[in-house]
Amino acid sequence: MQAIYQRLNFIFCSTRGLVLLAIAMISAVTMIFGTLSANMAAFGIKDIAVDFFNMDLVEAEREGRIIIIYHSIAVAVVAIEVYLMTHILLMKKSLRFFINTLITAGYISAMVFGMIFAYFGHNYIFHGIYIFGLSLVFFSGVLLAAAVWPWSKEYRITNPDYSHTKGGLDIERTAFFVAVIATLGSALYGAVAGSLYGNGFQTFLAEDIVREVHRSSLQLAVIGHLHIMLTLIAIILTLIIGRWFDFKGILHKIAMPLMIAGTIIVTLGSWAVVPFEEIAHSIISPGSMPAAIAALLLVIFGWRKLIKENLSGQEAGKTGFWKSFSALLQDPLKFGSLWQMVFMNFVVTIPGIFAAIKLDEIFRMWPLREERILITGHWHALAGIIATIILLYYADMAGLKGKARHWFAWPLIIGSNLAFASVTIYSLKRLFVSQSAEQPLVDLTMLLADIGMFVVIAVLLVLLIWRAIDFFQKKGRWAKELAESSGEGGGCQ
Repeated sequence: MQAIYQRLNFIFCSTRGLVLLAIAMISAVTMIFGTLSANMAAFGIKDIAVDFFNMDLVEAEREGRIIIIYHSIAVAVVAIEVYLMTHILLMKKSLRFFINTLITAGYISAMVFGMIFAYFGHNYIFHGIYIFGLSLVFFSGVLLAAAVWPWSKEYRITNPDYSHTKGGLDIERTAFFVAVIATLGSALYGAVAGSLYGNGFQTFLAEDIVREVHRSSLQLAVIGHLHIMLTLIAIILTLIIGRWFDFKGILHKIAMPLMIAGTIIVTLGSWAVVPFEEIAHSIISPGSMPAAIAALLLVIFGWRKLIKENLSGQEAGKTGFWKSFSALLQDPLKFGSLWQMVFMNFVVTIPGIFAAIKLDEIFRMWPLREERILITGHWHALAGIIATIILLYYADMAGLKGKARHWFAWPLIIGSNLAFASVTIYSLKRLFVSQSAEQPLVDLTMLLADIGMFVVIAVLLVLLIWRAIDFFQKKGRWAKELAESSGEGGGCQ
């Protein structure tokens, strides 16, 4: 009995256990319901999965199922970021406990009962529990905002290495606070539309209405909601990675105000989609630049730090390019987390800006199907890169060292880059080839994307299997992590 209690304490009361549980649940949902994709259907795997799990799939309800699975995964990702924030930011222990407890109960309720409702018959009691779970997640965010409140005297800082005001206000903590408030407001932005189902609002996918001339305010609210939520998840993750690298110095002092400004502008721009649809993108596009510059400054700081740390005391400026480059790659987990931010610009930011600039001249001339592919590929690439950065961060938390650190990180980085680059080329294929000559390019990019994703899933499975085996050992790594969590002020009350 004591052994069971200790393991439950690890899973639900330690930061590493909470993050591991969320990653495992996201992986299970992704792998099981990923069998319903078009690629899997082509191999007959979808039919096997539907029969094996006895799923109830009505084609007319497809949009609703997709929306619920997106939200189920998204709230779990948000939970991971909340766990990391409560771990790295100073706050009262009682608030940390209530925040983690509420968001754990919330995302599990939303994910489990939402997926049952969507794919296994429509018991509306389950849908009610799904909504209740989302409400718990939101309320945990309210508590998080209170816990992160940067103007408390106890959180004032004077260290000249970190960005702060003359009065000691921690600008980085303020950036976290602004991002949390923006996330809460943006969640409400979508919730208002969702609350009006059956009362002037029907289920739809944003990519299906991109060419409609007239869109209702509720439809515009959903479009603004989905744009900003993924952006805010990326912004918060950037701040978390900055803490991982102990981001400081002059670049930190420049980056944190930029991150705050970028968060505020891009959030207000997304909210402006409803009242000022015509100019909203004119706010969002330039508004995202301060946050992007802040992320770039983090990359510069982080890579410079990795080179100095891995050159065995040699001065980076007195070594050749290849020695510095080799030193940069010695820690693939930390290098990879920053590289993914850089790579994101090539498969998300640059194609997105290009599409926005040339929307009427090029992309609206394509068939609607091609524009839908571009839009969905854009969102999924960003979400996928965010997921890989979280996995790299967690692998470090889990204590991967030596060869294991390399064998996990490099396949994850290379596989994801191959997949997302291939999907980006596929989504932009009409720029390179005509419809009549596209098939060889389509076949190649889809094959490379499948190979890349297979590699990512394989290394993730190995990580989860390793943790599962360790979990059932009497004195496994989990026990050490639980003890460390108690020593760091974590754990349940």
